Amino acid sequence: MTEVHNKLPMDSGNITDLFHRGRPVRVCAPMVRYSKLAFRCLVRRYDCDVCFTPMIVAADFMRSAKARDSEFTTNKTDRPLIVQFAAKDAQTLADAACVVSPFSDGVDLNCGCPQRWAVSEGYGACLINKPELVKDMVRHVRNQIDNPNYAVSIKIRIHKDVRKTVDLCQKMEAAGVSWITVHGRTADERHQPVHYDAIKTIKDSLSIPVIANGDIKSMQDVEAVYELTGVDGVMAARGLLANPAMFAGYEETPLQCVWDWVDIAVEHGTPFTCFHHHLIYMLERISSQPERRVFNNLSSTSAVVDFLHNAYGSA
Repeated sequence: MTEVHNKLPMDSGNITDLFHRGRPVRVCAPMVRYSKLAFRCLVRRYDCDVCFTPMIVAADFMRSAKARDSEFTTNKTDRPLIVQFAAKDAQTLADAACVVSPFSDGVDLNCGCPQRWAVSEGYGACLINKPELVKDMVRHVRNQIDNPNYAVSIKIRIHKDVRKTVDLCQKMEAAGVSWITVHGRTADERHQPVHYDAIKTIKDSLSIPVIANGDIKSMQDVEAVYELTGVDGVMAARGLLANPAMFAGYEETPLQCVWDWVDIAVEHGTPFTCFHHHLIYMLERISSQPERRVFNNLSSTSAVVDFLHNAYGSA
């Protein structure tokens, strides 16, 4: 948490007030390697309402100060912020939540990661079949965080039988979750169409906010999913990687956003590989194949900046 050491805890309003604005809340998803502080700073400039950290394994986070410093970095402008944890026991999650609560607006329990390593360790998507354990984890966090406005949420995938998912979500609502993010695919599905009908069924069965996730690539998608499902928020992942200005209504990454990323990444000391990867995503729709071939092989920040100036000019 290198940037938070010298900062006082920040006053936190009630983040759930965001859900009463009469439009879907725009959320940047937890993305391994990608939704770190620098990228969160970028999307916040372009009408993103809430950002999630990448998933952090709570047990590792609590075991090592080095892990805490590298996994969780924030600053005073990085709000509203939700810290997502992978956890499989209640006390570890509650302990981790207590560490980050002064610097964030909520914690989210990952109950949706389908990766084999996560599921085999007892994390992620396997938790949708363990409602009692999830309920216990939610209640532990609730009981140990003094701030009643601090959010505790879960992010899930769906069961093949949506009634099981509805049952899970109703149990979580009773346990005190602030909202539920639903990725509209089962744990076995990767690129199949998102089951928006299932998300609507879940939304209709709850009185807490629901955030829809899956295949959100543009503001047209945001509006369509909002109309179709009645959800309270929409979360984007790859859509924001390709176009961090998406929530501001841009159809493709504007040049200003590209240069904003260069400035922010340099200011934050973003490692070159991460800096470069983000630009590869951003430029994909707006560059030719020969340009991409050259750009993808660049190996220094100065070479990247020179390429951008020569290819696109300044913003």
